[in-house]
Amino acid sequence: MNDSIDYDVIIVGAGPVGGYLATKFRENGVSVLILEEHSEIGRPFQCAGLVNPSAMEKVGLYDTVLTRIWGARMHSPSGLSIEIGQQNRVRTWSVCRKLFDEAVVREALESGAEISLSSKPINAVRNEDNVEVEISTPLGNKTITCSLLCGADGAHSWVRRKFRMGRPKEMMIGFQIEVTGYPGVDGKLDVYTGEDIAPGFFAWAIPSGDTTRIGTWTRPDRLGERNCEELLNNLLKKEIWKERFNGCKEIGRYCGPIPSGLISKPLIERVAVFGDAAGLCKPTTGGGIGKGFEQVDLLVPYLSEAIKKEKLSETDMEKMRKLLIPMKKKLNRSKALRNAFLTEATDDELDDVFSIWSRPEIIELINEKGDIENPIPLGIQMLRDVPEFRRLTKKAAAAIILG
Repeated sequence: MNDSIDYDVIIVGAGPVGGYLATKFRENGVSVLILEEHSEIGRPFQCAGLVNPSAMEKVGLYDTVLTRIWGARMHSPSGLSIEIGQQNRVRTWSVCRKLFDEAVVREALESGAEISLSSKPINAVRNEDNVEVEISTPLGNKTITCSLLCGADGAHSWVRRKFRMGRPKEMMIGFQIEVTGYPGVDGKLDVYTGEDIAPGFFAWAIPSGDTTRIGTWTRPDRLGERNCEELLNNLLKKEIWKERFNGCKEIGRYCGPIPSGLISKPLIERVAVFGDAAGLCKPTTGGGIGKGFEQVDLLVPYLSEAIKKEKLSETDMEKMRKLLIPMKKKLNRSKALRNAFLTEATDDELDDVFSIWSRPEIIELINEKGDIENPIPLGIQMLRDVPEFRRLTKKAAAAIILG
């Protein structure tokens, strides 16, 4: 171990990925300090609050679940609706994000990690044998050293920007309100599409216990002169759906960026970024917790060994970057499918897609093969086996095959 350090690892950000990262490092015998700029964990809340089954299995925090999501009602721009899902198969969990985040971080602290709240880095310098991190704390500024600095500090990651590690390939933006009074179906979320409410993407209504989270997302280049709040208002006032929203009472609102597309250098000498900071939100749903956990599980064993052997040079980190190539290719393929079926489709084309999806045999296929975490097998089978979708193949095939 390096005698010239205060901690083996400093992690910036005490969200779920930062907390999970700390726990995994501690399981490998690595000392950890977590820095969190806010005074409490889980605030501010900036996502739809969904945790996929594989991520939930890793932490076992089922007591934070508000609603078990097993199906969806999907709506085309003109109002054609299809229902998918099977009650005996959980597709995702709607959780209380504050409780979930707190519990993930608590597991890290119970494993021996330390945390400093209301603290953030204001400068960092890489030296030959350590990283000096100057942090702002309620008691004043101080400098702490570590072998490895990790950023799990979200879409606008300070760590990523400080060390010029690259930019996510896409930066979407989402806007969401939490309401009471939405007439949803227990266990099913609603998905709405249309250029006027979510250009190139979709809007949602997610059951969350006694409330519902209603939101929309898109890319800034698709907004034109509009903003996401206007898009959400269009959804709430849209003639074919407005009756559903008439009885809703807003109790909260949130807005935030959604970075997707792995950055060029997620690991450099003595520095690594994870989750949203690395651009690992899924291009199909915007979810980032599952991919962040996956990245942690993949890299921490190698990074822990590298810390113990003092092998954190640029050459060493470049070798570890290659471990992320399969994940990058998978995300690129998912994006190609999203573009083919959704992002590059006009409203009329989306209505045509929904008319095909509404067939009983296609719904059966979706229920059998559909996977929020991995839409690629279902998408490829549709492109291959459904004649009407073959016109999409030219748009999607190269990106899907080449990644």
